[in-house]
Amino acid sequence: MRDETCDVLIVGGGASGLSLAHHLTATGSRAVTVVEAPDGPLRPPERTWCFWDHGDGDFDEAVSASWSRLRVHGTGGDAVTVEPSPLRYRMIRSAVFERMVHARLADTPGGRLLRATAGTVRATAGGAEVHCTTADGRTLTLRARHVFDSRPPRTLPPARTQLLQHFRGWFVRTDAARFDPEVADLMDFRVPQPRHGLAFGYVLPLAPDRALVEYTEFSRTPLSTEAYESALTRYCGDVLELPSYTVESAEQGVIPMTDARFPRRVGPSVFRTGTAGGATRPATGYTFAAVQRQSRAIAAALHEGRSRVPPPHGRRALAMDAVLLRALDTGRINGPDFFTDLFRRIPPQRLLRFLDGVTSPLEELGIGLRTPVGPMLRTALELPFLSRRPHPAPRTGGNPR
Repeated sequence: MRDETCDVLIVGGGASGLSLAHHLTATGSRAVTVVEAPDGPLRPPERTWCFWDHGDGDFDEAVSASWSRLRVHGTGGDAVTVEPSPLRYRMIRSAVFERMVHARLADTPGGRLLRATAGTVRATAGGAEVHCTTADGRTLTLRARHVFDSRPPRTLPPARTQLLQHFRGWFVRTDAARFDPEVADLMDFRVPQPRHGLAFGYVLPLAPDRALVEYTEFSRTPLSTEAYESALTRYCGDVLELPSYTVESAEQGVIPMTDARFPRRVGPSVFRTGTAGGATRPATGYTFAAVQRQSRAIAAALHEGRSRVPPPHGRRALAMDAVLLRALDTGRINGPDFFTDLFRRIPPQRLLRFLDGVTSPLEELGIGLRTPVGPMLRTALELPFLSRRPHPAPRTGGNPR
């Protein structure tokens, strides 16, 4: 057993943990240690993270693809294409992001990456401690003034509504040019819809002959891998009409969509970030952009001598998401028509800012009036009378959009 001390300890090397490390090292005011699982079953496979911004963000060197136009296909085949300039939809692959942040840690005085399996975080006088096991079986106790636990939650807090965004994607290569590298298909509802929830295809072209093609559902229960594979085969053949293609790799994930209240502070010096701290947008599953806002705010607070984790989403955004989740779960609104109409009826920049939770109350009122007002109002009126109850946690780890 060996003891070590540090100033800031980040547990978990996923999108949230590495983003926080990136922003903390940028301030240069704190010594930062990141604990990541060693290679093996606890280390997640490579993932894809997507978001939209103006193209002048912190992670330009890690962006592997971007798109200037976004498209949504209705169930009847009608397509809505928008160009939200100056915003672009951008993709980051987790392996590239990891290498970038690891290099920054190595070049920062006091920065450190530790490959170990972290156990329970325990509050102590003046900070907290984490017992770790290294890849060669040694035990290590890390003590820190501030601990930020970014690991996915093992259980989810009680909620009135919980859906899951679950998906499987293929990186495909075709024999000929079949994709437009400037257009990302965010939602393609030309797939059979489940009895409960909704389903759509998701296509991110990487080149004229390469793309990430996903099948996604918003529903209560994930599918088997075989069911995802069957849905992807039908989507590639019947909808995209790809005559022949090769599947080069695959990814799969489950993201909670819930109106649960996630605690961000679980001890005097212990905080939760990322999905565990409520960063996943309940109605869309998008997480990466909120993680950046949260990480910047944490870094700024620590730089000023304060320790706090601000809420990643505002109260109005969470209230609207709770209504939408309940309306989808009860079947009061038609999910494919709802999302298609949003893209058809709302200016694209305003819609994307709404999805990021940075619109004004007046803008949100205008958006709300373009949704099915009756079902949404009925749902809003019933929510205060619904009790929060436990729901099953996702069976597999999340893959933040």
